[in-house]
Amino acid sequence: MDGDADGRPRLLDSPAAMRGAVLEARAAGRRVGFVPTMGALHAGHASLVDQAVADCDDVAVSIFVNPTQFAPGEDFGRYPRTLDADLRLLEKRRVRWVFTPRVEDLYPPGAATRVVVEGPALPFEGVIRPGHFSGVATVVCRLFTALPANAAYFGAKDWQQTLVVKRMVHDLGLPIDVVVRPTVREPDGLALSSRNTYLAAADRSRAVALHESLLLAERLWQGGAAVAAIERGMRDALEARGVAVDYAAVVAADSLEPLPSAPAPAVALVAGRLGTTRLIDNLLLPPRATAD
Repeated sequence: MDGDADGRPRLLDSPAAMRGAVLEARAAGRRVGFVPTMGALHAGHASLVDQAVADCDDVAVSIFVNPTQFAPGEDFGRYPRTLDADLRLLEKRRVRWVFTPRVEDLYPPGAATRVVVEGPALPFEGVIRPGHFSGVATVVCRLFTALPANAAYFGAKDWQQTLVVKRMVHDLGLPIDVVVRPTVREPDGLALSSRNTYLAAADRSRAVALHESLLLAERLWQGGAAVAAIERGMRDALEARGVAVDYAAVVAADSLEPLPSAPAPAVALVAGRLGTTRLIDNLLLPPRATAD
């Protein structure tokens, strides 16, 4: 069940084979870490892999562009698929397995079961992309079945997604730890994303507005500004740079609900479009004496 003799990860596309390999490793007392991805790997993914390698004896990475989380008209067809480059990145790290299932492996003919999460899945992306989080929860649940690791690693850039996965794991009693790691950014602050490759040069220079709006939110928050004023400031900053704003909000970090009057962890969330490319970002805000 080891990787290839030259140190390359072992490629598996069968869920049964993948599950057997992980269970064998765990039976031998080895801690297994799992990094689920849709490929087009970048430094953000690499940071998740590096953390999993540091924490665990064996690491698996899945590469699967999940069709059920794309709505009609979204970018499933043009989502970057760069398996050769992804494997080169992973070969530089101590990854034992790369799981590359086919669509029919995770969604057999006649499959009629979907996972539906409410709570943190309902606002923001849940409104703008109906059905998206059901697709996410379904594929993550299926991946956790095929790859029953001790811990799974996710990036904080998709903050709402991490809450949805945590909620599903808790509610279904799945025996896996969900580890969320900080967002990795370009030198100018743009959060790393596979979709950044879609940006035209002019749009790329303006995309930093997402991070700038979050830094503005942090300054206003630390200065004691009201939530409504912070949200207006974020929206104004984005629109001034030509970003078509989907949302700019400050909410409870653990639920995405409006902040209570008592102090609570908060997160600033933004989403917008530059040309045909849609980007999201967020920033956890430091504690302050009052929420508003």
